[in-house]
Amino acid sequence: MYEILFSPAAERYFKKLKDKQLRLKFKDALIRLQENPYIGRAKQGDLSGIYGYDLYYNKTNYELAYSIFEFDGKKVVVLLAGTRENFYEELKRLIK
Repeated sequence: MYEILFSPAAERYFKKLKDKQLRLKFKDALIRLQENPYIGRAKQGDLSGIYGYDLYYNKTNYELAYSIFEFDGKKVVVLLAGTRENFYEELKRLIK
């Protein structure tokens, strides 16, 4: 089992979420990542080292971006969550 940690940006996003069903979708995804974080797709290029996990809810594509750390215990750090729109531009800004 991996420990799930959140970046400040991801924490803010989850605090603002009002839709209960969408919260449950994200919670289910986080439980799956806790069990096996390698189910997401590894990003390439300037986002190498980051994994992405897609969710679909109410005809909208949502994304979770996270990193996996195994040298100091098993941890997954959720960097960013949100809709696919402008997601990767925001992620690139966040990791710089």
